[in-house]
Amino acid sequence: MKLAIRSLFFLLACSGLHAAHAQLEKRDVHIAVGGKVALYYLPLTITERLGYFKDEGLNVRISDFAGGTRSLEAVVGGSADVVAGSYEHTINMQSRKIPFQAFVLSGAAPQISVAISSKLAATYKSPKDLKGLKVGVSAPGSSTNMVINVLLAKGGLKPTDVAIIGIGAGANVISAVDQGKVDVISQTDPAVTILEKDGKVKVIAETRTPEGTVRLFGGPMPAASLYAPVEFIQKNPNTVQALTNATVRALLWMQEATPQQILATVPEEYTLGNKAMYLFAYNNVKTAYSKDGLFSEAGAKTTLKALAASNPKLKPEEIRLAETYTNEFAKKALAKYAKKK
Repeated sequence: MKLAIRSLFFLLACSGLHAAHAQLEKRDVHIAVGGKVALYYLPLTITERLGYFKDEGLNVRISDFAGGTRSLEAVVGGSADVVAGSYEHTINMQSRKIPFQAFVLSGAAPQISVAISSKLAATYKSPKDLKGLKVGVSAPGSSTNMVINVLLAKGGLKPTDVAIIGIGAGANVISAVDQGKVDVISQTDPAVTILEKDGKVKVIAETRTPEGTVRLFGGPMPAASLYAPVEFIQKNPNTVQALTNATVRALLWMQEATPQQILATVPEEYTLGNKAMYLFAYNNVKTAYSKDGLFSEAGAKTTLKALAASNPKLKPEEIRLAETYTNEFAKKALAKYAKKK
């Protein structure tokens, strides 16, 4: 009899769980990301590895590309549903009359550093000294490309005054520097920290911290986020809410986690063979993660200003900034999980 009662409770619990997830319009979600090994995308990795997507009833598949523009192309082309990438792309896409919207923020700062080869460091005095050099970014048109454009503008240079080379992320960045393929890198950690500590590069600008971000951009600069075509969000609001719930839950977990817990969660290959250096890099950028998944109007305005400064074709007056992001889903996620933090 007791066994029968336990079985009944189990079935009721399972049916209740099924009912809670049955409202999802789309259980199988394909996320495209550019350079998942980078600390820039640590919240995505944490969300995946701790099973938070599954807890929301989602079957999430993540495909890794060479850079943010490549992952965006996958969604535009219809081979993926959602991009894990920089918020700025929603503004760029709106300027092209292709409406995208970011729905949860994971990066409160870009975490991108610009570093020059140690062999050339003595000749560098200001951004104008970058003229004619080869700059390694994750992919042309990506956030790493945008950051170098902003730095070039501070030296009175145009993007065409340097040679932009796509070198991907992670170990590829280290190889590109070691092989002399690039003179300068605009890249994320842990690769930059490893090269810096090995004495191979000197950092000349950084957005690893909110303070460094303000120095370069003049204000707060939202970075990594989950974003998708507006049509996808409108058709699948419950699915988008589930993605946001999982992400916000991971962000809250990260606020309490020790560096050792972070290290234990990420795949070993992400440490690029040096766990101590990975932890050092993580400590460099840990203040750059969003605490709550929310976008700020000030951050959106800084992004638009930076994009307009580096891309003369973008007309700020034509951008409906409020439509490029939403806090609707993150607020609901916070209501669900912040109390359980």
